[in-house]
Amino acid sequence: MQIPILSWLVFVPLIGMVAVMLIPKERVSAIRWTATIFSGIAMILSFWLTWEYFVNYSDTAAMAFVEGPYDWIPTLHVEYFLGCDGISVPLLALTGLLSLISIIASFGIKERVKEYFAFFLLLEVGMMGVFVALDFFLFYVFWEIMLVPMYFLIGIWGGPRKEYAAIKFFLYTLFGSIFMLVSILILYFNAEPHTLNMMTLMQTAPGMTHTLQMVCFIFFFIAFAIKVPVWPFHTWLPDAHVEAPTAVSVILAGVLLKMGTYGMLRISWPMFPDALRSLSFWIAVLGVIAIIYGALVSLAQKDMKKLVAYSSVSHMGYCMLALAAFSSTQAIAGCMFQMISHGLITGALFLLVGVLYDRAHTREIAVFGGLGSKLPIYTGLMVFFSMASLGLPGMSGFISEFMIFVGAFGALNKTLVGIAILGVVLGAAYMLRLVQNVFLGDFNLERWGGLTEINGRELVTVVPLVILTLYLGIYPKQLNMLMSATIENMINLMAR
Repeated sequence: MQIPILSWLVFVPLIGMVAVMLIPKERVSAIRWTATIFSGIAMILSFWLTWEYFVNYSDTAAMAFVEGPYDWIPTLHVEYFLGCDGISVPLLALTGLLSLISIIASFGIKERVKEYFAFFLLLEVGMMGVFVALDFFLFYVFWEIMLVPMYFLIGIWGGPRKEYAAIKFFLYTLFGSIFMLVSILILYFNAEPHTLNMMTLMQTAPGMTHTLQMVCFIFFFIAFAIKVPVWPFHTWLPDAHVEAPTAVSVILAGVLLKMGTYGMLRISWPMFPDALRSLSFWIAVLGVIAIIYGALVSLAQKDMKKLVAYSSVSHMGYCMLALAAFSSTQAIAGCMFQMISHGLITGALFLLVGVLYDRAHTREIAVFGGLGSKLPIYTGLMVFFSMASLGLPGMSGFISEFMIFVGAFGALNKTLVGIAILGVVLGAAYMLRLVQNVFLGDFNLERWGGLTEINGRELVTVVPLVILTLYLGIYPKQLNMLMSATIENMINLMAR
């Protein structure tokens, strides 16, 4: 009998949340380590799943480790149906890794520790669930589950404008969810017999009229675009990032943004190929605007965290450009590489900005200078991830951007892709400006003489990301092999 590993992956953090809630709030150390252990188990399961998939299933496009479909709410044709393939497995591993890293990075939380770690584990439940759900009702439930803990994590433990940032995040995402729900209902009532099974709808939805396809595609696109976030739906992101605690920013950038592009690749693109062909040019335009706009606004930032936040808008724009080139294997593979690479690199940048903020209590770029002479290890790590972010060869960011440009150039308007390439130059400009102003130049001994080097716990959170960023940059073949059969199948579905 096959072990229901996907159910374990989703519900181990939920069991951890219950365990944390049962511990008296005074036992802070026990709460932290309980959360760490349960998140660690989920990470190990996600890594084991990735290895098993790579060895046994990577040459097939079929769903693996399938659980169900089991009747859940028979009157509504709702089923408990889980599965994973080459596009969800890498994201499950990324979620497992970044969740554990974020929980370790949260050991510095002093207020309402019990509620914080309980919410964090609930957030992990939602994230894991979205990547394995194959029933729309289940997908929607997990999508909404994430909304509540993220709202409280920002709204209670955030910065000075935390309430504003939390409510803005909540309203934007809820607004998108309404459009998603309408599309799901349209799919449900147009299927005979009525069903919410994603695999069934993937076969029947392309048979809908062009008008219905366009309506469903646009409604799903709004829901997913808010999460990515695609310009002009991006305005919640910088506020949420700046006000959120460091660990929450890591999860927000590393995993939550990827759920938008995952939703497009899993649902919108294969289900509505006619609408996709009609709108692909405009999707590419939105991607290019995000790339250039995000980079230019990053150049103007005075706050380190805001700079990294706007850089996410730019980097996720590359994913949108790749998704617009839906007929290109290289572009779609590049999109997946960019999702994983951005999660590693930007997650690490937020961790490192948080390390400095914990010591200096400011993120203003202009007040620093010459920190390289005082904090050599920290400087080395920050420079490493800055280089990775701007796409230096030998690191994962270069591989993903190169694949996207190669694929997009063959499938999209050449002028659009040429403009998008300017984003690489602008990316180098804002990251090098950050490095120059913070780490080079004269050191203010009087003001920053008391700063201490990055400590052991903080290194534990960052070093795995260094290793993976280098590994994927030097040897990307294995990740490509993991995804290739699924991506080929996706492209065939989009070509219908």
